[in-house]
Amino acid sequence: MIVTILCLVFLQSAVALWPASLWSDGNETVVPSGSQCTCEAFLPSSTFPIGDLVIVEQTATEIRHRLELEINKIEMFVSKITIYVEKIVNLTVQIGLMEKDPDSYTELHIQEVKISIKQMEALIVELQGSIQTSSSVLISIHEEIISEILELTRLESYDKNMVLEIRREYIKLQAKLEECESRHNEIFNPSIGSCKHGGISRLSKPIISQFNAHLSASYRYGGWGKDTNPLPGSETMYWYSGSSDTLVKIITLYSDYYKLIMRQAFTSVDLYARYDYRGRGNNYIVRGNTLYYQYNNPFSMAKYNFTSSTATYRAIPEATTRFSYRYSDYQNLDFAAEENGLWVTYATEESQGRLVIGKIDEGSFALQETWETSIFKPSVGNAFMVCGVLYATRSVNVHTEEIFYTYDTNTGQEKYVNIQFEKFQDFYSYLDYNPTDQKLYMYNDGYYVSYQVWFS
Repeated sequence: MIVTILCLVFLQSAVALWPASLWSDGNETVVPSGSQCTCEAFLPSSTFPIGDLVIVEQTATEIRHRLELEINKIEMFVSKITIYVEKIVNLTVQIGLMEKDPDSYTELHIQEVKISIKQMEALIVELQGSIQTSSSVLISIHEEIISEILELTRLESYDKNMVLEIRREYIKLQAKLEECESRHNEIFNPSIGSCKHGGISRLSKPIISQFNAHLSASYRYGGWGKDTNPLPGSETMYWYSGSSDTLVKIITLYSDYYKLIMRQAFTSVDLYARYDYRGRGNNYIVRGNTLYYQYNNPFSMAKYNFTSSTATYRAIPEATTRFSYRYSDYQNLDFAAEENGLWVTYATEESQGRLVIGKIDEGSFALQETWETSIFKPSVGNAFMVCGVLYATRSVNVHTEEIFYTYDTNTGQEKYVNIQFEKFQDFYSYLDYNPTDQKLYMYNDGYYVSYQVWFS
């Protein structure tokens, strides 16, 4: 269309300047001196890759079918477990009767019970294998969804409206997958809430959920996650806070994962609207419907109760604002919550910048015990707590982070480890563990990222 208009403008100018006798009746437009009028078209180097979009749409349909199959499998697993539990209870009762009166049972009865036990063992082993396979499939589906969302982001650079409906479909798939994984973990992960393990053995690949609610790359600072000790009815709630600086001002709450990635909040709390409850740093958590964060002025621990809309703060006299983590400034008080309760990590002048772990008594909101580690806080990317053990991270390269150090407050022992995991992008401002689903939540340059944690 642009080329046609330019040609017409040129030709109209020519007609106005030259007599009609100088134009031929042929297909070419001839100007005086016999030269040819040519119109050059400068078209874009690329057009919308509709074929790629069709593939993404087909992949969404395939993922939906696979996800439905896995959801049906989980329900089948639940039914099998119910039947197996009933059989085990019956066997236990039968064995108890045999132990009380062994003379009443023949060798044939004993052999029948032994066969039943072997059959149950075989069924349980088979079920365990099926469950592990299902877990692997869910992880694979998650990685596929992430890959396709990144492809949609690329296609949006051509035509955002054309991609919008398919992106919504993937958001729905993400939400359904999250629900399926939660159901899977709830039924088949008995270690949730338990500390009967040997510590973290590995992390999953990064699970990229969404870009921040402000849709702006300038919101580099922030955090997101779930309540680490939710009140009844708030088990599915998510929270988010993002900012273009290190101030903590607005906390946004979402009723579930789908609402989070659709950016449909049910409330936002402005810590500066009525009173100056502003915080500083990316080191906050939500526990028991209460935000725990670093108070800006005076420098202190703070907690803001979402129910009563009130804030309380308490200073740690020894803590200093001079030492922060490597990736982000003002992370002087870093809160963490895990299976054993509430914690805060910081540095002091007396410790010369070495990391100090503090256990918080939630009732009095005061430190009840502290441990001084040997690691220099500014050398640490971030830290979190699991079952009374501090895990500290550092950068290996642009794409890789590692848990390199642990301190066990249960035994007072520290050690250096090497548990590497993939970073979505180089620098991140937030990393915390949640005991309700055994995941690490990371806020990485504006993106919501999470990792599944596996224990020894």
